[in-house]
Amino acid sequence: MGFGIEYNIIIAYLLGLILLYIIGWFLVIPIKIIWRLIYNGIIGGIMLFILNLVGSFLGIHVVINPLTALIAGFLGIPGVILLIIIQKFL
Repeated sequence: MGFGIEYNIIIAYLLGLILLYIIGWFLVIPIKIIWRLIYNGIIGGIMLFILNLVGSFLGIHVVINPLTALIAGFLGIPGVILLIIIQKFL
């Protein structure tokens, strides 16, 4: 009985580890995107809330919903300005 290490078993383990790493990487990417969307949506909602507080004196009001929050979160200040312009035209 030989106690030598067979190289095909080592190669199989290494390929299995590489495959496990790749699958794990593909599963982590969507989670990062989802967290980024949630974060941007929260920041956008806060920006719109502040706009509505300050804009109440000027007659500016933008409805806060998930779509407007994500637009404001992704585009930042230009996104809030875009929402104000769209609100005025519609």
